[in-house]
Amino acid sequence: MATAELVLEVHARTGRAYVAYVRKHLVAAHAMLRAPLAEMSLALVGDRRMADLHERFMGIAGPTDVLTFELDHDARGRVVAGEVVVCVPYAVRAARRSGVAVRKEVLLYALHGMLHLCGFDDRTDRDFALMHEREDDILTRLGVGKVFAREMAGKKRGTVGATAKRRRGGGQ
Repeated sequence: MATAELVLEVHARTGRAYVAYVRKHLVAAHAMLRAPLAEMSLALVGDRRMADLHERFMGIAGPTDVLTFELDHDARGRVVAGEVVVCVPYAVRAARRSGVAVRKEVLLYALHGMLHLCGFDDRTDRDFALMHEREDDILTRLGVGKVFAREMAGKKRGTVGATAKRRRGGGQ
């Protein structure tokens, strides 16, 4: 299967300082995935916007780290366009707790969303472990190093992002 080149749009209401870093690494990560995903929009937002989206699409109050929206599918049902929303203040708080650079935490969340769009899931303990191993593998291959494994050393499974489906041009 030929990999589609990724058209990546990044919108930053907050966290503009991380845009170039995240863009560079997401494009390189996409090339490693060999996935049909061809268009992705990444929005870096604050707590209030993320809390609004989390409540609206997942029915859960408060902000979360990352939300993923499937926007378009090919004839085989694979995602070819999607949106990833990353909460920058959430990443700042997590980075402080774990001693990881904020830009790496933001990248981890963006990559997590991209992996959801590429067919990865983390609903079961097994899938959770596989998805996060894949994240750290990609980040290591990119020269960033492990981020999730470093954070989770000695911890139990915690909160992770969520996936919601939304049609292009409007919400559910």
